[in-house]
Amino acid sequence: MRILVTGGAGFLGSHLCERLLNEGNEVICLDNFFTGRKVNIEPLLNNSRFELVRHDVIDPFKYEVDQIYNLACPASPPHYQYNPIKTTKTSVMGAINCLGLAKRVRARVFQASTSEVYGDPAVHPQPESYWGNVNPIGRRSCYDEGKRVAETLFFDYHRENKVDIRIVRIFNTYGPRMHPNDGRVVSNFIVQALRGEDLTVYGDGSQTRSFCYVDDLIEGFVRLMNQTETVGPMNIGNPGEFTMLQLAELTLKLVGGTSKIVHKDLPADDPKQRRPDITIAKKVLKWEPTVPLEEGLKRTIAYFKTQV
Repeated sequence: MRILVTGGAGFLGSHLCERLLNEGNEVICLDNFFTGRKVNIEPLLNNSRFELVRHDVIDPFKYEVDQIYNLACPASPPHYQYNPIKTTKTSVMGAINCLGLAKRVRARVFQASTSEVYGDPAVHPQPESYWGNVNPIGRRSCYDEGKRVAETLFFDYHRENKVDIRIVRIFNTYGPRMHPNDGRVVSNFIVQALRGEDLTVYGDGSQTRSFCYVDDLIEGFVRLMNQTETVGPMNIGNPGEFTMLQLAELTLKLVGGTSKIVHKDLPADDPKQRRPDITIAKKVLKWEPTVPLEEGLKRTIAYFKTQV
């Protein structure tokens, strides 16, 4: 197939491009390099089936393709809060442009949504049927609400124009090619430990997250895209739940050194719990994560040793 990946030079996008090329597809990678990096896709540039286009999804684009994966949007709080208006436009206009193209060329189109659509959840773990608890006017709202509107658009195009959609809700993911300064907890802890700095834990460290290794996530993407039983939305993530303190302690154990754990105030609207209910993914896709946290952290630390 001929497949368009928006945000294809990003952390997840580059892994997806690599996977799709390995399966024999032609891949067009669209990226404006706001958070994507050329180094992520450098090994793919010599592949005759890979095409790199520098372009912003806010502006329309036209390609003859069979599938579209829409991954374009800064996904870590420091990056999406840097220019919040741009973040909302990327989510909303990017979705409209991907859906318009899918409608014209009759392509199947995939939206990378997020667990952030659940906000600070009052239901735990979060099933796809939960509508969320989101602050519409906070610092994180540009991302949370942008992704929620994108899901709305996808379903409206699906109902009104019969566009063939798939929606995934991504929970915390980590692995090689994460941006060292992306402000996410796994990369923060690893970079701090490798530099011999103290590890910053916000609040008392009892807030929980679930960490899915990137290879497991991409497997979920491809399975969701290529089945016909459901359009989603579908949670893809690791249901194993860890506190921030547990993650910090495990990182210190694996990296070694003399770093300590220090506590700082909790940021606004920071969710206290985040864990996916993956019942639907297990049933429909026969998917569940296979890489344990310790093994995934070892691979991620090995990558960051080459970067820091």
